Amino acid sequence: MAAASAKLANRILFGLVVGLVAGVITLALGAKYPGLLAKAQWVSREIFDPAGQVFLRLLFFVIIPLVFASLAAGVVQLGRLDKLGPLAGKTFGLFGLNMIIGVALGLVMMDVVQPGRAIGAETREELRVAYASDAAKHIATNEKQEAMDFGAVVEMFMPRNLLGAITGQNRASIGEVLPLILFALLVGAVGVGLVEKKRQQLLGGLELVAELMTGIVHYALLLAPYAVPMMIYSVVVKIGVEILFALGLFVLGTLAVMALHLFGTMSLWLKFFAKRSPLAFFKIVKPVLITAFSTSSSAATMAASLAVCKDDLKLKPSVGGFVIPLGATMNMSGTALYEGCVVLFVAQVFGPELASGSS
Repeated sequence: MAAASAKLANRILFGLVVGLVAGVITLALGAKYPGLLAKAQWVSREIFDPAGQVFLRLLFFVIIPLVFASLAAGVVQLGRLDKLGPLAGKTFGLFGLNMIIGVALGLVMMDVVQPGRAIGAETREELRVAYASDAAKHIATNEKQEAMDFGAVVEMFMPRNLLGAITGQNRASIGEVLPLILFALLVGAVGVGLVEKKRQQLLGGLELVAELMTGIVHYALLLAPYAVPMMIYSVVVKIGVEILFALGLFVLGTLAVMALHLFGTMSLWLKFFAKRSPLAFFKIVKPVLITAFSTSSSAATMAASLAVCKDDLKLKPSVGGFVIPLGATMNMSGTALYEGCVVLFVAQVFGPELASGSS
C-alpha cells in the first residue's frame, strides 16, 4: 500500500510541476502574443477546469455516505453507550485545542511574512474591481445570517428536513455535515441496543457502504495525475505572474507553518499523551500523509486513515471508526490555520489593517 501510494504521489507531484512550468511559459509567451494567452485562458476555462472538476466531484460523491457509514459503524462497534462519553470528551477536547494552536501559528506567520504586500497597487486595484460584485454578494449573505443563539445551534444540528440538509439545496452544494454526524451518532446509539444478530447485520451493512465508497475514491485517484496539472495550469494562466509570486509566498509560508503544526504539535501529543515514538508513528502513517498531500481531500484521506488505524496502528475498530470520520469533518486544525491565514492575506491585499486585537 505504501509503495503504491508513494508511486501515485510522485506522479501527481510530477504533473503539478509540469502544469506549473507550462503555465509560466504560456504567460511569458502571452506577454509577446496576447492572442495566445487569451486562447490559453479559454482552453483553461472551457476544457481544463471542467476536466479537473471530474476528479474533484468523484471525491465529493463519497463524502456524505462515507462519513455516515464510518461514524455509525464506529459507535456500533463500541458495544456499550457508556464508552461513548469518555471517548467523545477526549476527542472533542483534543480537536478544540489542536485548532486553537493551529490558528495561532498561522496568524503569527502571516504577521511576519506578509505575502499580500508583494502585490503592487495597480494589480490590487484590478483585483478589487474584478471581485467587487462577489464581495458585495458575500456581505449581503452574511448580513442576512441570524445571530448564533441556542435556537440557531438547534437548527444547525437538527434541521426540519434532514435529507434536504444532508443532500444540499442545489446541485452546487455538498450538503451539511453537522446534521449528518448527529444522525450517524443516533443510528449508532440505537444500533448498540439491538440484539446481537441485528447489530452484526447493521454493522456489516455500514462496513459494506464504507468499502464501496473507498472503491470510488480509488477510481478518483487514478485521475489525479492528469487532473492536477490541468488545474494548476488553469490557475497560473488566469492569475498572472505577480499574483502567482504573492500566492507563492502565501503558500510556502502556510505550508511551512502547517508542517510545524503537523510534525511539532502532533509530536508533542504523541510523546506525552499517547506514549509513542513520533518518528515511528509518522513512518507508519506515511501512506495517509501521501494521500492527504496528493489529493487535498478529506474524503480520500479518510479511507487511507481507517485502513492504517486498523491494519498498522492496531487501534480498536470502534476507536478508529469513531474518531477518524469526526476528524475528517470536524478536526480541521489545518483548515482553521489556513482560513486564518486567508483572512489576513486578503486584508493585506485589499488594504484594511487587522491588528491582533481587531474584532
